[in-house]
Amino acid sequence: MANLPPYLFAEIDRKKALKEAEGVDVISLGIGDPDMPTPQRIIDAMATAITDPANHQYPAYAGSRPYRAACAEWMDRRFGVKLDPDTEVLGLIGSKEGIAHLFPAFIDVDDYTLVPGVGYPVYSTGGVLIGGKTHYMPMNEENDWLADFESTPAEVLARAKMMFISYPNNPAAVAAPVEYFDRAVAFAKEHDLLLVHDNAYSEIGFDGYMPPSIMERPGARDVAIEFFSCSKAYNMTGWRIAFACGNADAIKTLGIVKSNVDSGQFTAIQQAAMEAMLGPQDDVAEMREIYQRRRDMVLETLPSIGLSARRSAGTIYVWARIPEGYTSAEYAGLVLDKAGVIMPAGSAYGPDGEGYVRISLATPDDRLAEALQRMADAL
Repeated sequence: MANLPPYLFAEIDRKKALKEAEGVDVISLGIGDPDMPTPQRIIDAMATAITDPANHQYPAYAGSRPYRAACAEWMDRRFGVKLDPDTEVLGLIGSKEGIAHLFPAFIDVDDYTLVPGVGYPVYSTGGVLIGGKTHYMPMNEENDWLADFESTPAEVLARAKMMFISYPNNPAAVAAPVEYFDRAVAFAKEHDLLLVHDNAYSEIGFDGYMPPSIMERPGARDVAIEFFSCSKAYNMTGWRIAFACGNADAIKTLGIVKSNVDSGQFTAIQQAAMEAMLGPQDDVAEMREIYQRRRDMVLETLPSIGLSARRSAGTIYVWARIPEGYTSAEYAGLVLDKAGVIMPAGSAYGPDGEGYVRISLATPDDRLAEALQRMADAL
């Protein structure tokens, strides 16, 4: 516990509550929690499912057979990837749960996990909880924010068991070319690593870009698993429903951990997620357009605030470089104190995040515009 830092997003909530207690109207651009409601078609499916007494009993540990079949069908429709729902798909109570459970499944004390230099905090905190070690793969503007696994020292590789990548990337909001995935698959095979691709933002690409699945790449199924979540794709963060897919041995091992520590997701929620994935996808396209419009608003305004950013390829974030003379934490604190706006420091996402802040687009247009105007006026 002493080695575990405060969870980033819980800390953001704490700071927001303190400021609001002082009477400050805080605008949070911190947490990637969609401000748009879950589509009505999904809510209606849940309303029907929740009245079925069969759904009031313990759910299947691995996810119901119909749910896993729907996940496999979605992967086929979306990416042309065919999966066996019995051996290559596992239902999850949100992908955060599945990612955290990978560590007791695959990491022993003092084993290394290769983690992006900026990324979702659970990639590293999961290892801390079971006595594992983290090696941060360098990421920066110069390498287009593509985690440099090939620079990993030999002594680390000798004790490494897993490697995480995630594109479109949170927080850097960049995409990866398919050639990068191919190199990652080859590297994982060469060094006997479980390759984990967190595809949480698979449905949020901009300017016509549709993010791929690593499972489309040759040989990926030999070494990789992939996480997909309904949270961002269908505005279902509070529903806690996701799935992992890919290498059958890895899926089986992860399932053993899960069956010993949880009892599966409520079956009615699984049925609602089936509607999310297999029903009409017009609402997803509309959501994507809203985020792209907000991204453009932020990018247009940043120079007047003294920030700069690449054009985001996807996700619901803008990854902005801060002015010289501040650390990320100092700048985030200044913005909160002077403008009443929360933006997490880039350093909270890993060592290569120093010098940046992450701006969430999951804020209504008027509040996002107000936050940007406050920053321009105050800074």
